[in-house]
Amino acid sequence: MGPLGYTNLGYRLRARTFRPLPRMDGATAVVTGATSGLGRAAAHGFARLGARVVLVVRDAERGERVRAGLPDAGAHVVARADLSSLADAWALARSLDGPIEVLVHNAGVLPPAYTITPEGHELTLAVNVLAPFLLTALFHERTRRVVTVTSGGMYAKKLDVATLLSPDPERFSGTRAYAHTKRAEVVLTELWAARLDPARTVVHAMHPGWADTPGLAASLPGFHRIMKPVLRDPAAGADTVVWLGAAPEPLDTTGRLWLDRAPQRTHLLPGTRESASERTRLWDACAALAGAT
Repeated sequence: MGPLGYTNLGYRLRARTFRPLPRMDGATAVVTGATSGLGRAAAHGFARLGARVVLVVRDAERGERVRAGLPDAGAHVVARADLSSLADAWALARSLDGPIEVLVHNAGVLPPAYTITPEGHELTLAVNVLAPFLLTALFHERTRRVVTVTSGGMYAKKLDVATLLSPDPERFSGTRAYAHTKRAEVVLTELWAARLDPARTVVHAMHPGWADTPGLAASLPGFHRIMKPVLRDPAAGADTVVWLGAAPEPLDTTGRLWLDRAPQRTHLLPGTRESASERTRLWDACAALAGAT
């Protein structure tokens, strides 16, 4: 996959072969980080297919504005939760009932500086890794599909649990921390897939390509400025999220990484493969920190 594959051109070429998605009437889609960018686009995609969308947001007012713009707006729900807080993740799980067709872990942060949450976790780790891990643990028994939105930055990083858990505050780089968490997300997708019965729950990760989102503009302004002419719009970036949540094909496998509805390799560079012991260490650390057994 060359760099052009991540651009709007790559998406347009592949989209020529895409089949229409089936309806999701009566199904529930839970989308975190749903007020902008990929999360908002995914929410619209699920709503257009007839799903009831639960918009998980930090800002309830912004969430209500997004809900009001969805097809059949009255069918959808805004659930406020700040996913830097594990207490909020627990409260979210208690507030939602009934079966879930797809749980989308889209909320993510790339902080400019080293930040510790009130619960004592580094912010990138808390939002990008611990909250999705906990929500998967709490929801998987009634969820058919779990989808995690990752990033190509993970390709440059080897899983390093020590750095992930305790980055050096003096040498902190938000970009590096983000890439470490995105690598961890992909590994955890594989680990969840190995532990869950695929007849009940499938677990996948997806790469959205290079999408023009507010998060990208804020966190990587130089890249955004240079690449803007070839960036995908959010709907194109979120297309595979909606496909993974609606189409029958993703139910035939589990634990895969996808881009534009096609499976992808999880390692592209030499020296980035993690050991089995490091994978186990990641799982044990997440379970302990999230309080999920």
